[in-house]
Amino acid sequence: MINFNYETEFKLDSEDYISKWITDAIISEKHKLEEINYVFCDDEYLHKLNVEFLKHDTLTDIISFDYSVGKIIQGDIFISVERVVENAKEFKASFDEELQRVIIHGILHYCGYKDKTDDDAKVMREKENHYLSQLA
Repeated sequence: MINFNYETEFKLDSEDYISKWITDAIISEKHKLEEINYVFCDDEYLHKLNVEFLKHDTLTDIISFDYSVGKIIQGDIFISVERVVENAKEFKASFDEELQRVIIHGILHYCGYKDKTDDDAKVMREKENHYLSQLA
């Protein structure tokens, strides 16, 4: 089950379509969906979580709390809509494309992909692009 929650004025279009896309990606990665809660919020909300739980005093676009067990995916994914807007401008992408990239990025972390090294980040970006291409 995928739940979409809103702590800001933003509302995701096509929740059912995005849910199916996420579920299909999880299945493609040979994992099983249990429950994912997406929380769309603003910078202030996410910054507070970043400081409190991760001890990072910085703005970020996404924080995910992974409660997965083995290949059973479950967790909470918090996304700052304000950061997505800024990142879309910086990367010269549309808001929707950047939002979809962040949405699938969290899922790929749950499936075991990392992005701390250059090599890992390259693999993560390739996977993101692969799943983004399935939305077109």
